[in-house]
Amino acid sequence: MRLRNIRGAREAMAESDFTVNEPEENKGRWRQFFGNGNPIQLEIGTGKGRFLTTLAAENPAVNYIGIEKYSSVLLRALEKQQELQLPNIVFIRMDAEHIEDVFDRGEIDKIYLNFSDPWPKERHAKRRLTSRQYFARYNNILRKDGTVEFKTDNRVLFDFSVEEVKEAGWKLDAVTYDLHNSDMNEGNIMSEYEIRFSRGGTPINKLIASR
Repeated sequence: MRLRNIRGAREAMAESDFTVNEPEENKGRWRQFFGNGNPIQLEIGTGKGRFLTTLAAENPAVNYIGIEKYSSVLLRALEKQQELQLPNIVFIRMDAEHIEDVFDRGEIDKIYLNFSDPWPKERHAKRRLTSRQYFARYNNILRKDGTVEFKTDNRVLFDFSVEEVKEAGWKLDAVTYDLHNSDMNEGNIMSEYEIRFSRGGTPINKLIASR
């Protein structure tokens, strides 16, 4: 998908109260940043923010951080947050490859991956957010009982991800190939992509992984 560049997006993010522009400075101190001892959950690839802002509104006793690589996309999430003014959510524009520079060992309680870029060429496999290389990064920032939740419409990527969980030495706590017709759908919050694909009749895959 080609992303449309929005003039002024980076400047708007830099000026927003809901963007953390120097996230490395908070490594090991995110609870102090939020001003409480509540759990911290992370969405990597937060897109336009529907999933994370809904989650934050429903769970005020949890802190949320949304990571997005593209300024033009993250701007939409910031616009949602500007309207909602939720006190328990902030955003970071960064590449997920550098999450270990931003979060300390065991600092994150849960990671969400929603409709991640499939990077379809085999030579790009290690760039997929469910590759064993990324699970090694998650291992370093998640608390011992932390989990990774992954949803996608892409069956090829999902099959790859199921195998990568095993290769990374993690375990599959739950797996479904048709989320909306399974027990795992209880309490499910849909992202913009999930709404679009499910309306078109595409089954949604989901897994939950832990160590």
